[in-house]
Amino acid sequence: MDTTQFARALLDWYDAGHRALPWRQTRDPYRVWISEIMLQQTRAETAIPYYERFVLRFPDVRALAEAPEEDVLKAWEGLGYYSRARNLQSAARRIVCEYGGELPATSAQLRGLPGIGPYTAGAIASICFGERVAAVDGNVERVVSRLWGVREDVTRPPVRRAIAAHAQSLVPPERTGDFTNAMMELGATVCVPGAPRCLLCPAQAQCDACARGDAQDLPIKKKARPQRVQRMGVAIVRCGGRVLLRQRAERLLGGLWVFPLFEDATQPESLARALADTGIQAAYDAPLGDARHVFTHIIWEMALHALSSPDAPDLPGCRWVDAQALRALPLPTAMKAARIAALQLLDEWEEETT
Repeated sequence: MDTTQFARALLDWYDAGHRALPWRQTRDPYRVWISEIMLQQTRAETAIPYYERFVLRFPDVRALAEAPEEDVLKAWEGLGYYSRARNLQSAARRIVCEYGGELPATSAQLRGLPGIGPYTAGAIASICFGERVAAVDGNVERVVSRLWGVREDVTRPPVRRAIAAHAQSLVPPERTGDFTNAMMELGATVCVPGAPRCLLCPAQAQCDACARGDAQDLPIKKKARPQRVQRMGVAIVRCGGRVLLRQRAERLLGGLWVFPLFEDATQPESLARALADTGIQAAYDAPLGDARHVFTHIIWEMALHALSSPDAPDLPGCRWVDAQALRALPLPTAMKAARIAALQLLDEWEEETT
């Protein structure tokens, strides 16, 4: 592999035209950091409006560090994987305390912050500080595995380390930030999964997989376990003009506010019993339909039910909220259908009582 020739061809291709993403218009480490965290589980086109709103609401590290967590989660609402938002704020507070509010300038220091792994550290350090370090995400892993013809399971640690070493060998001494963006652009737009556009690739002459005609089969990955289906009963409990929310203790969506939900309690009787076990006495009113949400490893199939309670007991980890608060609170996307149904119930109650 002629790494100098590869870097020159890739940068020429990148200079000739690439997506005008907002985080590419800046070398501000804070903004690049925010974008990279968002892009970990979100497509670039989807992330753009979230990114723009987030940096408007929290324009720098100190603003993020000092904000109430609920405000940060609300700004993150819709992106999912809320641990990313919590880690962002935790890292921001560390940066304020340990680095005077400025992101550290080396990948080694960046990796010491919550939520920043080797890829994110490499991206920030190369783009913002010119460090000669590779940033290996899924896109770059795919590009490198095809370039070198890696025909082993890339999820195996030794293979992953070899790919990281190959990626590092490609990084030129100059224009490291542009090179990092160019590698990600190549993987996102040309060297794509399934049907790579090899005829458009600036590296086709050096690509082992292109020469052998099996680029579409790489990288090789162990098949993921099938997603497990959980059937959940969701209780929308109304007391007057308020509905009940609980702060979820389980790891999945842990710490977020949700409507009370119970595995396998999808029928009215079982749902009412499950609520009673938590200290909420509620009468069953009506079914509110079904909803489905797909997580990485689990699928929730949810049955939504309306119940009413004669009083609103003050229980640990619970809160009763009116329509205004319900609209303002950060709820996970899995609760979108339940929130809509709850708001409709509150609107109907208000119409009946006025």
